[in-house]
Amino acid sequence: MKVLLQAVTVFNPKSAHHLQQQNILVENGVISYIGSESKEADKVVALDGLCVSGGWMDLNAFTGEPGLEYKEDINSIADAAAKGGFTEVLCLPNTNPVLQTKGAVNYLINRSKYLPVTLHPIAAVTVETQGKDLTEMIDLHQAGAVAFSDGTKPLQGADVILKALQYVQLFDGLLMNKVENTRLTENGQMHEGEVSTRLGMKGIPSLAEEIVVTRDLQLLAYAGGKMHFSLVSTAAAIDSIRKAKADGLQVTCDVASYQAAFTDATILPFDTNYKVAPPFRSSDDVAAIKKGLQDGTIDALVSAHMPHDVEAKKLEFDLADFGISNLETAFSVAHTSLSDTLPLEYLVEKFVSGPRQVVGLPTPLIEEGQQANLTLFLPEETWVPSAETTLSKSKNSPFFGKELKGRVVGIIHKAQVVLH
Repeated sequence: MKVLLQAVTVFNPKSAHHLQQQNILVENGVISYIGSESKEADKVVALDGLCVSGGWMDLNAFTGEPGLEYKEDINSIADAAAKGGFTEVLCLPNTNPVLQTKGAVNYLINRSKYLPVTLHPIAAVTVETQGKDLTEMIDLHQAGAVAFSDGTKPLQGADVILKALQYVQLFDGLLMNKVENTRLTENGQMHEGEVSTRLGMKGIPSLAEEIVVTRDLQLLAYAGGKMHFSLVSTAAAIDSIRKAKADGLQVTCDVASYQAAFTDATILPFDTNYKVAPPFRSSDDVAAIKKGLQDGTIDALVSAHMPHDVEAKKLEFDLADFGISNLETAFSVAHTSLSDTLPLEYLVEKFVSGPRQVVGLPTPLIEEGQQANLTLFLPEETWVPSAETTLSKSKNSPFFGKELKGRVVGIIHKAQVVLH
């Protein structure tokens, strides 16, 4: 099949065509022509303002399969990812059973083999994600796990983190950790501050994130290896990571794409669709996130896609589960809330090269002869997501009914074309 992308603006810094408007012909999954000439094709995609970049990668998404398919399954997460512009997605290990065996790794890889979106397994660091005994990490790495994390369950024990850092060095692996001291966040519902006090809700202190970052950086300096912090949200944590990078530590971090969309003062009180972990923080924290994205301290933006069934969200605020559905809206939410501080060129790289550099995977190149791994988007077009049009099984999103800037048109990956 031949697909012609007509007069598209290329976002690909390592390509000779970066920021140029070109015609791109894709034949059977391979870029066969880039230039000004028009070519015959089975399908022509021609839209005013259309842009193309390397396919976007997400470092943090939850799929319920196996065991929790009523929240999300492999087909539905792939559909939602494609609609959101992602060609590759890293899946958290918090399934049932936990993703901690070679069989589980192979299952996820094989189930997505023929889908237009590649699903990469993040294997559990500890058995049953209980934070105690390490899994068979070498076997899991050889089976295809791209990183190790206990996912939604932050590693608490310094001894476990130390051993894991030493272990992953045997195969140049990556340890990921969600930065949260669970003893300090126990029963917390939202950011600890003036708003939580006024609403009478138990707060989640910034300190719970900051002390874990400080401790883990000390362990990293002592043990060596590579470490990635998932879902950072506070100014002090970002500053500590910035200093650690300057000191030469192999540390990276990401932020949920929605983290700058709200503060604790702008969320709708008691609406469980605004209940996320880490919570929406203060305006100072949002400013620090923007600065961290600008100066490269924050390596990637992630969807933090956490789909839930109605029964897990339609409850009193303190009983509802944390998390929102965000694969389809991740780019648009970030573009809407960050366009005043982060140029589009840099924003796109937080979804393309940034995530791949974190996990050591090659970044797609838009040049003739290269396999097409592409995302098509209209950065200036607005759209309104809704529960009726979402492809995710779950409807837990604070962005339904809100106008967002930047619409994904489709993806081309594994010789498959998905257009919306």
